Parts: sequence; C-alpha cells; structure tokens
Amino acid sequence: MARLDSMTPALRKHYVDMACPKFDASPWVVGPPLARRKVALISTAGLHRRDDRPFALRAADYRLIPEDTPAADLVMSHMSTNYDRTGFQQDWNVVFPLDRLREMCASGDIGSLARHHYSFMGATDVLALEPQARDLARIMREEGADAALLVPV
Repeated sequence: MARLDSMTPALRKHYVDMACPKFDASPWVVGPPLARRKVALISTAGLHRRDDRPFALRAADYRLIPEDTPAADLVMSHMSTNYDRTGFQQDWNVVFPLDRLREMCASGDIGSLARHHYSFMGATDVLALEPQARDLARIMREEGADAALLVPV
C-alpha cells in the first residue's frame, strides 16, 4: 500500500479528507452461529489461478478459486499502480485468508468451508460490480454457503 508520507501534498490531502462510511455493527440477517455455517471467501485483490485469464482494466467480473487451490497457484493481476503487492507475495493470507479459514474450520470456530471462493478486481467502479455480485450470491446459495468473509483490498 502507498504510504501517505510519500504522496504529493494534494494526494495526501485527498486521502486524509476522504469520508469513511459508518456501518451498524448489527448483523444484516439472522441465522445459525458461525460454528454451524459454511463460509465462502470473497476478495477484491484481483486474484486468479495461473491458468485463468487475467483481469482486464476496470473488470467487473470475478474468478472462481476452488477451496483446494494452493497459494503457489494464485496470481494477482490487480491493476492499481497505488497497490503494493509485497504483502501478497510474502503471505497470500493478507488478501485471501484461506489458511486462516481452514484453521478456524479445524478448531470448530466455523462449520465448514465452501467448495469455491472468489476474487473480484478491486480497482473497479463498485456500481458495475452489483450485477456480478448478485449472480455470485445466487451461486453461493446454490452451493450451500450461508456466510461470506469479505476481504476488500
């Protein structure tokens, strides 16, 4: 990630003054406790498997990542020049914490993992993502996922 102290004064002011939305901490839906939920992971890191097509500039689609995908098989094609990929290169869990979810599943903190997980391109107009997100929600429901960990990058 870019450091504020290395930005131009105008860009630094833009980020410092950027409004940060506030969200209610209450759950949006009711349901079983996490220990009984099937969890899918959704990241906006622009990740895909090596044999998948890279994300295009301003892409609004997503890539399917099977649960058994090893870290070495994931590639990041995030397009933002302001994004430092070093964290991902050192530990994929920074942007795609699948190992942490596996640990939570093994310890009983969550019920199970979905068969598939997903990645969008983060440097995209969020309004363009809505149709794809609705499609993805339908697919996840059909696969039995009843919770999602959203990892904005």
